[in-house]
Amino acid sequence: MYTQLFVFGAAFLGSAVESTEALTIVLAVGLTRGWRAPLLGAAAALVSLGVLVVFFGELIVTHVPESGLKLLVGTLLLLFGLRWLHKAVLRSAGVVALHDEERAYQETVGQLREAAAGRDWVGFVLALKGVFLEGLEVVFIVIAVGGTGKSLPVAVAGGVAAMVVVAAVGVAVRHPLAQVPENTLKYAVGVVLTSLGTFWAAEGMGAKWPLDFVSIFALVIIYLAASRIAVTLIRRPVLA
Repeated sequence: MYTQLFVFGAAFLGSAVESTEALTIVLAVGLTRGWRAPLLGAAAALVSLGVLVVFFGELIVTHVPESGLKLLVGTLLLLFGLRWLHKAVLRSAGVVALHDEERAYQETVGQLREAAAGRDWVGFVLALKGVFLEGLEVVFIVIAVGGTGKSLPVAVAGGVAAMVVVAAVGVAVRHPLAQVPENTLKYAVGVVLTSLGTFWAAEGMGAKWPLDFVSIFALVIIYLAASRIAVTLIRRPVLA
């Protein structure tokens, strides 16, 4: 039960972050050039991503031995988690600027206004590219999170739920979700994915965790504490 909730939550949070970025592009195209082209582009991207989830998810789950699957999934989660956690730590410490969805929205609008008004394929291609590229990360996260313990349907449900929620909010406000604390989300997701990755990669190499899946909560606390210490050390100037 706890495993399924953890998988759903990790897939939901990770997918929500990437869905917010994709929605920013679709909204910029729709509000600037009309909705038909960007919605078709987004739909085409979502169909392609769905095929990838079904094909590669089924292939990995059915053809890779359990120990190898846990090692593969754990490694993928570690790669994603550490990358997001690294960026979130640097942003929290003020080394890297916070990602600004409002600015990304305005940049996309500017590109569209420079294009000729009659070329609907511009909006289609831009929405297709944006949704597909951002969605690829959702696919990798869903497959990785749901790749062990036959949890792929739960992970898919988490990813789909995140996209539906983000899309509903975006349609309601018709504006980029500038108030979404994306760095905070990426920080949380980075900690969770890194913890899951550590747990499954170690299990794939034959390690036995005390208290089994409950050990992930201890890993979350450890990574969160270590990252906060890193933020403090990076912020503090080094004395010569």
